[in-house]
Amino acid sequence: MMARLGLWTRYKLRLRRRRLLWRGFRSRHQLNRIKDLTAEIAPGDILLFATVRNEAIRLPYFLEHYRRLGVSHFLIVDNDSTDDTAAVLTAAPDVSFWHTTAGYKDARFGMDWLMWLLIRHGHGHWTITVDADELLVYPDHDSRPLPHLTAWLEQQGQEMMGATMLDLYPKGSPDAQRYTPGQNPCDVLNWFDGYGYWAQRQPKMDNLWLQGGARARCFFADEPRRAPTLNKIPLVKWNRRYVFVNSTHNALPRRLNRIYDAPGREKVSGVLLHTKFLPGVSDRAREEQSRQQHFSNSEQYDTYYHALAENPDLWDEQSIAYRGWQQLVDLRLMSRGSW
Repeated sequence: MMARLGLWTRYKLRLRRRRLLWRGFRSRHQLNRIKDLTAEIAPGDILLFATVRNEAIRLPYFLEHYRRLGVSHFLIVDNDSTDDTAAVLTAAPDVSFWHTTAGYKDARFGMDWLMWLLIRHGHGHWTITVDADELLVYPDHDSRPLPHLTAWLEQQGQEMMGATMLDLYPKGSPDAQRYTPGQNPCDVLNWFDGYGYWAQRQPKMDNLWLQGGARARCFFADEPRRAPTLNKIPLVKWNRRYVFVNSTHNALPRRLNRIYDAPGREKVSGVLLHTKFLPGVSDRAREEQSRQQHFSNSEQYDTYYHALAENPDLWDEQSIAYRGWQQLVDLRLMSRGSW
């Protein structure tokens, strides 16, 4: 019975992967090519994929951060921005981007669009898939850029690296701060929760489900199981047969989800510095609540959006000032493994 159950589960996961690949392939018709420099992509280039909307304020530093890490080319879907996002992307010499007016939620929160670009351009490359408010850091990232890390991962037989999404926030309400495009968001969002995280393993997908941190503490204290998922797989040596299932929280085949430590072997991991709480977050929350595009059951998050719209101060006496990657290793929020 158990053997047959295992075979049946594997069969269903294969079917699910094929359906998601088909969704990605089909979604290509929703993308209008605005600027295509993909012919310049060379073998061995590290590529970044993202869906954005109204991120002109974040994109200058976002692009510079990932360039310093070693990203060679950015492939970005602009979901009908109404600010200067398109102008920023047009001016960047290493960005290809596409525009769509299609529904973000109907496209699996943008993942269908990125799946097509990953199928078309990501095969055989190390790829980073992130949101515009996520800045990847990892042990020694300031002295050992991504080409060093990915070469080492390949030597270890590891085709991915996991990361914890870490909410950064200011002391005081976000809209009381000042931020200039191109500035390091960590200059403004320089506090985080060092403790208060929990995880459980999910056998079906063989992944961890990590929750906690500032948003769980401030917005989901009464219903912690509804708090945002914090585990992600941003860095993958891509194959056109791979798919992300639920954002970048898990993927198929299942082996891509084994980002956690195995018995006797500690795996290197990173942190995605989450810069959601820049000035303007309250206006964005009101817009997201109106658009109903960011959660499968958006009506269940009305309280969350309402709280964000109130421009909350997330800081408390237990908050920790952010000082860099070594601090995150010391707090066991990421691991250097044998890297």
